[in-house]
Amino acid sequence: MTAFILHNYFRSSTSVRVRAVLNWKGLPYEYVPHHLRRGEHREASYLAINPQGLVPSLVLEDGTTLTQSLSIIEYLEREHPEPPLLPKTSIDRARVRAIAYSIACEVHPLNNLRVLEYLRSAFGADEDAIALWFRHWVNETFKPLEKMLAEDAKTGRFCHGDAPSIADVCLYAQVINNQRFNVDMSGYPTISRIFEACAQLPQFQQAAPDNQPDAE
Repeated sequence: MTAFILHNYFRSSTSVRVRAVLNWKGLPYEYVPHHLRRGEHREASYLAINPQGLVPSLVLEDGTTLTQSLSIIEYLEREHPEPPLLPKTSIDRARVRAIAYSIACEVHPLNNLRVLEYLRSAFGADEDAIALWFRHWVNETFKPLEKMLAEDAKTGRFCHGDAPSIADVCLYAQVINNQRFNVDMSGYPTISRIFEACAQLPQFQQAAPDNQPDAE
């Protein structure tokens, strides 16, 4: 028996984040896929679990459902603090959260699948226009983020020091997503280096889209 049920989609970057954290903390979970492109997240059975119809959702052992990836991650960090994904001091925690939020709150909402689908349906955007939109909003955040990481002595092998944090979870998931839209990463050597460090971790590898049971 597993304590958690994770409702997610293999390609969802928010799902990658939560899978990586569950793996990092050694927490087993039941994997329940919902194919977003087929609209399975809009079915009544899933809306009864998460009325927003978004992934991921994490169902706890007592039946409580948690939604929104960062909220889920913060819960897991508090309830299962080892190994940690947040540094010890308040200042350092604020730095790590700022990096994570810059991706999760600035890049992801604009490039979410439902936004891209609306660009297609409401404005007639073709695939080239969608890719241009996606790359624009990645670059808007990655340019300053690269500078912030490269010039801060607190950046180590990972975003903060030499152990992964919630910032690295978000960075890892976003860079994987970037690959589908051919984002040019040559201008982001620090971000690329950190991504490669994350990609060497078995727990992160296991969270990658290609390694999920519903991968296509």
